[in-house]
Amino acid sequence: MKPTPAPTPDNASPDTKVEALVKRIALAIDKGLMPAGTRLRSVRDCADKEALSRNTVVEAYNRLIARGYAEARPGSGYFARKAPGHRTQAPAAHLSEAVDVVSLLREQLEQHYEVRVGDGRPPPSWMEGSELGRHLRGVRADTWSGLGHGYGTPWGYLPLRQTIARLLHERAIQADVRQVLLTQGANHALDLIVRQLLEPGDVVLVDSPGYYPLFGKLKLAKVTMVGVPRLPDGPDLQALQSLAQQHRPKVFFTQSLAHNPTGDSLSLAKAHRLLQLAAQHDFQIVEDDPFADLMPASAPRLSALDQLERVIYVSSFSKTLSAGLRVGFIAGPLPVINALCDLKMVTVVSTSDFVERVVCQLITSGQYRRHLTRLKARLDAAQRLSLPALEQAGLRLFSPYTGGYFVWAELPDGIAEIDLVRRAAAQGIFIAPGSVFYPDRQSARPSMRVNIAHANDERFLRLLRDGLTPA
Repeated sequence: MKPTPAPTPDNASPDTKVEALVKRIALAIDKGLMPAGTRLRSVRDCADKEALSRNTVVEAYNRLIARGYAEARPGSGYFARKAPGHRTQAPAAHLSEAVDVVSLLREQLEQHYEVRVGDGRPPPSWMEGSELGRHLRGVRADTWSGLGHGYGTPWGYLPLRQTIARLLHERAIQADVRQVLLTQGANHALDLIVRQLLEPGDVVLVDSPGYYPLFGKLKLAKVTMVGVPRLPDGPDLQALQSLAQQHRPKVFFTQSLAHNPTGDSLSLAKAHRLLQLAAQHDFQIVEDDPFADLMPASAPRLSALDQLERVIYVSSFSKTLSAGLRVGFIAGPLPVINALCDLKMVTVVSTSDFVERVVCQLITSGQYRRHLTRLKARLDAAQRLSLPALEQAGLRLFSPYTGGYFVWAELPDGIAEIDLVRRAAAQGIFIAPGSVFYPDRQSARPSMRVNIAHANDERFLRLLRDGLTPA
């Protein structure tokens, strides 16, 4: 049985015509109208009947083969295959509950739930619907100019490193281009730093609550984590001083601005004192700044006060540009950066020269700046609606909103995190429970990280109104 033709406009592009034919044949196979083993029309016959060129038909058949819908039998033609399986089963219980680091990360990547209050990013439409999306669809041909077929330099695309050095200068961080190493996002940067600086049995300090993917990396490295309580203006320095005296840590991993997950930012006074404690107790600081481009250039940064002597600076374009464009960077003391570059070569050889060129083009063309203006406006509008709604629903916000995507919301007494998470999952709502963000998995009090871009969804607010009364 042959698929029923559907008209394709005569002026459609060649690729559009190919995809139209692919979709019609694939649909017929999915519906069982063309069982496995059915011979497809010959290229000549299909071209004549569909008023297409033979090249178009060949390309369509090749795509069907690549997608598992057809197979080529030399000398016999093209034949339908059993349609690829499309599973739509509900997420497993451990995923629904999102009560551990791996399950929370997996849900953010696979995205089973419709309401995504616990997500780490804003809605995709905020990116795709901006000037940025239109620009990406028409990346200029000169992006390819000079792009060879080798691995590229392990340091990363030089013009982008030069651009980053200029951006760092705007943040009062005086970094030479030789002090900038490109990575596949901030997570790759943190992975390199953990491997280079730490050995099994070493002790490090981390924010508590803090960035949960980092905790997984440290556990894999068999490093001992000690949590430093987070306050609304940054780390609890009295606790940090006591912990440093007791444990003699090698490194303190922290986020200074628009902290993930609490949303607070470090005060200038605390930044100065923290650097004094680092010098007194001889530990390094790794400052992760994923929302740098959403924050004022003059905001207090440890790297600016320290000028990359004791502080290693990590940032990324993944949170503000595109998670698919995996570009981040490390800036730090030259000997450390040299060693990290060697480690990068050993582990991944190099990063994508092409992707780095695209990011560089977006920045230097001004498209990224226009995109940030629109993103900031959306975040501002979202927080004006979301924050009062969260408080009216019965949540207590940990600190004033300072920028970025997150606020930390504490649950009323008598409400268990896991019960709320399960109730939300049953309604298709994804929540990030507070316990996941503690290195010892022990929340100070029941809480959750809330993404303000999703927080004003009426289904989530109804869940809170109905579910924040103790049983």
